[in-house]
Amino acid sequence: MSKNYKRTLVTCALPYANGPVHIGHLAGVYVPADIYVRYLRMRGEDVLYVCGSDEHGVPITIKARAQGVSPQDIVDRYHRIIKDSFSGLGINFDIYSRTTSDVHERNASEFFRKLYTEGKFITKESEQYYDPEAKTFLADRYIVGTCPKCGAEGAYGDQCEKCGSTLSPEELIDPKSKLSGAVPVKKKTTHWYLPLDRYEKWLSEWILDGHKEWRSNVYGQCKSWIDGGLQPRAVSRDLDWGVPVPVEGAEGKVLYVWFDAPIGYISNTQELLPQSWEKWWKSEDTRLVHFIGKDNIVFHCIVFPSMLKAYGDGYILPDNVPANEFLNLEGDKISTSRNWAVWAHEYLEDFPGKADVMRYVLTANAPETKDNDFSWKDFQTRNNSELVAIFGNFVNRAIVLTHKYFEGVVPAAGELEDIDRETLAQILPLRKSLEDNISQFHFREALKDAMGIARVGNKYISDAEPWKVAKTDMARCATILNVSLQICADLAIAFEPFTPFAAEKLRKMLGVSLCAGTDHRKGEQETVNTYREGEGSALHTVPASCCGEAAAKCPDCSCGDSSVCLEWDNLGAESLLPAGHRLGEAELLFAKIEDEAIAAQLDRLARIKAEREAAEAAAAAEEAAKRIEPQKDPVSFDDFGRMDIRTATVLEAERVPKTDKLLKLTIDTGIDQRTIVSGIAEYYSPEEMVGKQICILANLEPRKIRGIESKGMILMAKQGDGKMRFITPAEALVNGAVIG
Repeated sequence: MSKNYKRTLVTCALPYANGPVHIGHLAGVYVPADIYVRYLRMRGEDVLYVCGSDEHGVPITIKARAQGVSPQDIVDRYHRIIKDSFSGLGINFDIYSRTTSDVHERNASEFFRKLYTEGKFITKESEQYYDPEAKTFLADRYIVGTCPKCGAEGAYGDQCEKCGSTLSPEELIDPKSKLSGAVPVKKKTTHWYLPLDRYEKWLSEWILDGHKEWRSNVYGQCKSWIDGGLQPRAVSRDLDWGVPVPVEGAEGKVLYVWFDAPIGYISNTQELLPQSWEKWWKSEDTRLVHFIGKDNIVFHCIVFPSMLKAYGDGYILPDNVPANEFLNLEGDKISTSRNWAVWAHEYLEDFPGKADVMRYVLTANAPETKDNDFSWKDFQTRNNSELVAIFGNFVNRAIVLTHKYFEGVVPAAGELEDIDRETLAQILPLRKSLEDNISQFHFREALKDAMGIARVGNKYISDAEPWKVAKTDMARCATILNVSLQICADLAIAFEPFTPFAAEKLRKMLGVSLCAGTDHRKGEQETVNTYREGEGSALHTVPASCCGEAAAKCPDCSCGDSSVCLEWDNLGAESLLPAGHRLGEAELLFAKIEDEAIAAQLDRLARIKAEREAAEAAAAAEEAAKRIEPQKDPVSFDDFGRMDIRTATVLEAERVPKTDKLLKLTIDTGIDQRTIVSGIAEYYSPEEMVGKQICILANLEPRKIRGIESKGMILMAKQGDGKMRFITPAEALVNGAVIG
């Protein structure tokens, strides 16, 4: 931290409630934020953790129209799915609300009205795309066409999901309305704009001079925007879904979602803490940290701060904005529209009890400095080779052997040997590195530190071999297991931010509790420390003075029989578990993931990819079929008159040997019987040709094809996709009838 703060406010980008969250969202925003919050709480810091569903915006109205339901139906459905997904993954916000709440509508309206009254907006008349059939202005996402960068069909007016390019509707080739299919027209409309250019100098001083410690992707993107010259940005839209613009003459207009949404952080805080919310937003003693994806950098670093600056009234600005890059899936860009994703709620159903595994893998592959890739094989390998074979294996051996040799009671340590001292000496440096990495938002490296402690323990118990020592020296065996159990207690602390379910399970096996920080979900209350059990939710609170020392009994709460309470500052201490402390029953901390489970996921993706490619091929063929060849150069009537086009009937047909495309046809022209060789075998079989009446160019000069003299040419119609069909009379005619 750049200064000593009394409290930290952590916000996460509000997910759009037009679909579930997927692993890209989790890796980019929510897992790293949860790691950070859990760590701060374990350090005893006062933290507020705020998020909620973004329930306005064009993607929601598009989905509602497509499904024939109201936007409210859509957001109600996905708000619940998203909220349950977060809970299932142990991501427990102090409040997870929504931008359709009454609190938020009042707050966003008041925010706009104050800026409007104080003259902080400018009005601009501009031409925007309008659907003449649907009789409505079109947001960028309602306009689709061909991407000018990669040529992909179905690109949106703001982005091509095929190549990822940012676009404007004016750039699209052959733009069409997503509502009616009509070609949009330009029509004048008036909107309010926040003049970002007025805040350019201030933003430059605040970010470029004052926050050079920000991640390079965040700092670099901000610098690019500022150096390029900021332009006024619209804060209203012509839509019928959203917070209505609260001034006269604004009928049919709502607040632009990127003006509306970040105010949701403030609204959600007010909803949770109506009496004390201002200390979280207007106190210099509060540190504000936004966790977002890289596509939200401009809004959280340029737009929202400018809004707060314009509003005044003491609002604090973000101290840091640790934005991640994007996560790919099996080497391909995650795309919700193409269903190329691993959805959080489906993962929880397919892999029950394995929320921690996904949290672990996403952190290990976190796209902190560049785009990274998720693969199911890597997911399986990390679980089986790291969580099971290192972390779980060490814990299982230590606890099982203690039950076997010492009836589940922590044995007293005798005199330590070099291997014991050298092993324990490695913990504190790993703790220091772990703390530094989390504090600097290097969560991938921090996870390596935590796993480093598990590796130290696993190597120690393997090298010390207590199962062999027990045969000859039980005192030495006791020392080895005592050291091993102390490291297990270290792991119960170190892994709480990363794998909270496994950490809680480990604490249960060790017979200990966790003192894990402040809980604000109980509404207005004094800061308290909270025992957390189960899925990481607060069960009850105790005075902040409780649990301040290792092995201290909490007198004012019902922690069960545990006499040991762990906290972060205990990590690396040599006597976390006192001799005589009784352990719980041993359980497997992690279970192997079999090949069949991974094959099922890969098969699902393969089906999705095959269906998508088939649909794309069909769509491409349909478009190609519509393409019309340009008209050829004019010919004179005399030239046309020289062509002798007649009707004829096929008498016999056979394939030309050693060819794939040629048929040899014997036809009756009414004048004679002759042979024509034609390249139609890929469209018609010989059996289909016999008896067909066709049209031929009868006076084409004969030519030999594969040694067969061909006298004439069959007339065919060819589409843009290459499909060919005969030109035949509408009704049967005599052979030799002249066409002209």
